[in-house]
Amino acid sequence: MSRSATLPPIRVAPETKASLEAVLRKGESLTQFIEGAVCREAEFRAEQSAAITRAKKALRSADKGVGLLTAEDFMAGMAQRAKAAQQRIRKAVAAKNKRATG
Repeated sequence: MSRSATLPPIRVAPETKASLEAVLRKGESLTQFIEGAVCREAEFRAEQSAAITRAKKALRSADKGVGLLTAEDFMAGMAQRAKAAQQRIRKAVAAKNKRATG
């Protein structure tokens, strides 16, 4: 188990501190609130960075003409996926009805 670390103290205006304290949940400390906010922001930024990396890769692929779909190809693929989903649903409903009557 790793040891805990301390984040640097931050200075905020008294109004900011008061507004933060006003939104604390029952039993929640300001420290817990700040720790949660810091962790969520770090996770968000990591996800954002990964999304940007994926987008840049997709743009490079598009520039090379790799993986581009026409609107017709896209719609055909979506229609195929919808048809497959309908078949799975019909099959599941039929199996459920068979169990209920059998």
